[in-house]
Order: sequence, then C-alpha cells, then structure tokens
Amino acid sequence: MGAIDKLPEHLKSRKTAEAVTAPSALLLAGAGTSVAILAGAALPIALVVGAVAWAARVAFGLPRKPRGERIELAGLTEPWQSYVRDALQAQQRYRRALAGAQPGPLQDRLGEIGARIDAGVFECYRIARRAAALAGAIWNLDLDSARVELVAARQAPGEADDTRRRTIEALQAQVDSGDRLVRVAEDAKARLGLLNARLDEAVARAVELSLRADDVAALGGLGTDVDALVGEMESLRVALDEAGGVARGATATDTA
Repeated sequence: MGAIDKLPEHLKSRKTAEAVTAPSALLLAGAGTSVAILAGAALPIALVVGAVAWAARVAFGLPRKPRGERIELAGLTEPWQSYVRDALQAQQRYRRALAGAQPGPLQDRLGEIGARIDAGVFECYRIARRAAALAGAIWNLDLDSARVELVAARQAPGEADDTRRRTIEALQAQVDSGDRLVRVAEDAKARLGLLNARLDEAVARAVELSLRADDVAALGGLGTDVDALVGEMESLRVALDEAGGVARGATATDTA
C-alpha cells in the first residue's frame, strides 16, 4: 500500500496536490532555510526550519475534513420530530446497555451492532427531513385550488377549444402528481412509525441479552434483524429522495 493510499479520504484530492506543490510553500521553505543559515544555524537545522515553514504552509492549504451530519430536532415539524426523538432515546438506551456489558467478545459484538443502530438513527433523521420537505412541497402545490380549477374548467359552458383542453390536462396532471406524492408521504409516515417500533424492540432485546447472554452467538439474530432494519430505512430514504425530485419538478412546473 502506497503513501497516498494511507491518506484520509478527504485528503485524496487535487487540492492536496496543489497545497503540497504550491509556489508559496516552496518559497517559504527556501526563505526559512535561508534565514536559519544567516542566523548561524548549521545546515541540517536550517533544512529542518525550512521544512517546518513548508509544512505549515501546506497544512494551511489542505482541504478540511467535512463535518459529519448532525441531528437537529428543532428544524423538524411533527410528527417527524417525535419519530427522531424516539429513535435518539432508543439509541441512548442501547449505549447504556453496551456500557454495562462485561468486557469481552459479547461487548465487542454489541458494539458492532450499536454502530448499525447509530446508522439507523441517522437514517431515521434523514427520512424525517425528506418527508418534512415533501410535505412542504405538497403544500406548495395547492392541490385544493387545483381541484377547484379543474372542476371549473370541465364545467365551463361552451365547446372545449384547444386551450381549454390543455388547461384541463395540465390541471389533471398536477392533481394526479400531488395525489401520488400525498400517498408517498402517508406511506412514509406509516413505515417510519413501524421501523421506529422495530428499533425499540431491537434495543429492548439488546438490553436483555447484555444481561443474560453468555455466548456471542446469542446476538446473531439481533445483528441480522438490525441490519435488515437499517436496510429498510435506507430504502425508504431513497424512495423519498426520488419523490422529492418529482415534487420539485411538479412545483417548478406549477409556478412556471
């Protein structure tokens, strides 16, 4: 494995290469070496001073590690805020159980499962954010007004001309799109409620096993269930991502 392969992912970029070879960094290295020599330092020490000056300039230009996503309950509306709060409470119960388990293979396996539970909690938050955004997009579609306009366009007296037919088609498409998004949002609410209940169940089992289990094998079923749970959360989040794209397109069309 080469030196580049050992670097953190956020440093494997063109910006890192530019920072390392930046003319200003090389100039600082030369200037630092020269100043040290003029001050009477031996050549090895002067080279170290130059290297330190170069490293300081490179460090300043390196890309920063991106901050991890933080869970912000204040930015969520109900019922999504409650779902995330419940997930966070389950996470805390699990961490207490993990801390109370006897050191050894059992605690190690509980730690591995805990990492997946943490991932599930973040997926719950991502789902809640996307579902709340979807609800806002549905509100912006103003489906009630679209339905009223659709009925009025269909019941307008006289023979329908091309403009009227196109208006009816556009309004019908808006209503149909909105109805589909409403169904997605309602399904997300039901599924997230179920997934939260399963998360609580998994944590309760983990607490029990941490107190009673003598063999790591006893955690096998729990680990499998948690993996499946997180997988379902990821699938739900992807479905909401796709629905959010449709919602943005529908809103843009409606406001165009």
